[in-house]
Amino acid sequence: MNLAQYIDHTSLKPTLAQSEVERLCEEAKGYGFAAVCIPPPFVQKTKALLEGSGVKTATVIGFPFGYSAIEAKLSESLLAIVDGVDELDMVINLIALKNNDWEYLASEIGTILPVVHARGKILKVIVESGVLTEEELARCCTLYGAAGVDFLKTSTGYAETGATVEAVEFMRKHLPSTIQIKASGGIRSFAQAKALIDAGAARIGTSSGVSIVKQ
Repeated sequence: MNLAQYIDHTSLKPTLAQSEVERLCEEAKGYGFAAVCIPPPFVQKTKALLEGSGVKTATVIGFPFGYSAIEAKLSESLLAIVDGVDELDMVINLIALKNNDWEYLASEIGTILPVVHARGKILKVIVESGVLTEEELARCCTLYGAAGVDFLKTSTGYAETGATVEAVEFMRKHLPSTIQIKASGGIRSFAQAKALIDAGAARIGTSSGVSIVKQ
């Protein structure tokens, strides 16, 4: 298995230095990772460093807690697109979800997804599966599956529980076959990454990409 092609080589820490971004991009090109996922201020730099390599530039929207306003997420998305991003990983409003406001969540995705798709970009929707009940996760699969997002993503890496095989299997069972799954959060070994791919993940988000492929 060429596991590298599944990996979004990621660093989202708030103290990220430009030198680290340069290293991430060199590693991604060298190993043939799918994408480099970095904070929004580094999108332009990352896009330039990856030019011509085939490695995508990804960033995060409403990260890590998801409770910024729809208008704020839309502005973040548009700025990232202007800066040259290929893929956007957006955290849903978990406060709305936990307060059973599915109308808000439908409005949020209904506002942002058409804008992203109109510009030919990919949207990955982060649902933070580790803090959801099975019923909530199933409803997410129904809502975002019907909306036509590109990926449903397990986790930000900030919750206590990250990606699990069980969550990926559950999502795969409840999503349309056209919607892909990204597993992220606490993935540090080849065995773990392979198990998640076997369970149905099409992309792996990790800051341990180099050590994983070396394993």
